[in-house]
Amino acid sequence: MNRFLFLVCLCLVAMTTFGQDAPGRWSAKKANDWYAKEPFLVGANYAPANAINELEMFQAESFDPATIDKELAMAESIGMNTMRVFLHDLLWQDPAGFTKRLDQFLSICAKHKIRPMLVLFDSCWDSFPKLGKQREPVPGIHNSGWVQSPGVAALTDVSQYPRLETYVKGVVGAFKNDNRILAWDVWNEPDNTNDNSYGKNGKKLEPANKVAIVTGLLPHVFQWVRVAGASQPVTSGVWVYRTPADWQNSAKWSPMEKVQFENSDIITFHQYSNPTELEKVIPALESFGRPVICTEYMARGVNSKFQSHLPIAKKAKVGMINWGFVAGKTQTFLPWDSWQNPYVNGREPAIWFHEVFKQDGTPVDPAEVAAIKQATGK
Repeated sequence: MNRFLFLVCLCLVAMTTFGQDAPGRWSAKKANDWYAKEPFLVGANYAPANAINELEMFQAESFDPATIDKELAMAESIGMNTMRVFLHDLLWQDPAGFTKRLDQFLSICAKHKIRPMLVLFDSCWDSFPKLGKQREPVPGIHNSGWVQSPGVAALTDVSQYPRLETYVKGVVGAFKNDNRILAWDVWNEPDNTNDNSYGKNGKKLEPANKVAIVTGLLPHVFQWVRVAGASQPVTSGVWVYRTPADWQNSAKWSPMEKVQFENSDIITFHQYSNPTELEKVIPALESFGRPVICTEYMARGVNSKFQSHLPIAKKAKVGMINWGFVAGKTQTFLPWDSWQNPYVNGREPAIWFHEVFKQDGTPVDPAEVAAIKQATGK
């Protein structure tokens, strides 16, 4: 089958799920029964301070259990009980080694009473991931070394899809009954085309039909996870801003959002906006009758903060996972505008954008740590 026909078939498969639960999806009752046993979930999107991306975090040469242990102890000390952690398809070129390192990571998490949500694929940032030594951070730029999974070469080459399937089934199958894992997030921001994150020249490094490709592929990824026997809930979070009325009207959803909503056992979303908007979106997403978790929030520069958002979410028992934990090589303490105007030559952001702790272990803002502790009961 040629590439065009294959992609058409993928899209047709995706379209058949619109308006109905996809095969293998948990019932709302099963999802709610699962969530009723969980505490108020609070955590961060986590990579250790000395890892620029998910490859550097988990490759044998740079995997650093000591740093992870130290930092997750800090998370435990403020009551965090989950982390959202990104994996990568290229890591499966060493299945035994990667499985061993991931098992070790999960043991460290369990030691600190943290059950992570593991992310399998991600459409954000660099389209050309490579194994081996990762580059150093670009001075003054937010998340300058993060890499997509799969990269553009694999995404646009259907002959590599069996490799992607092997990765998903392999890693999920190895941990399918592991209660140290909270959930599987199958694809982060799948329709993100990174329009704003390639610098002043706006250089485009994405395939023109990226969204169509991923829309067709995503239902298959959900099914790969289910075929692998995952006992944990499966999700992919919506992230583009919609009004509450739009969320409750399926005619307003994009084709990608339909796939996400109709395949996810639990509803996950991103919310980089003010507390009033959070108060509006929570009831809209709860109307689907399933557990709701916010898997990205907290950007001080856009009024998304611990002090304002955690009390709102706790009242509704909506889990909250902020972006960033300890400042380091990702440089996500720098704001998004650094993509166009890097913070160099002495220019500093007025406030830190993300992160809970500075690299020396002190809080960015002690009042924030107090708010987290209050929300978690620590």
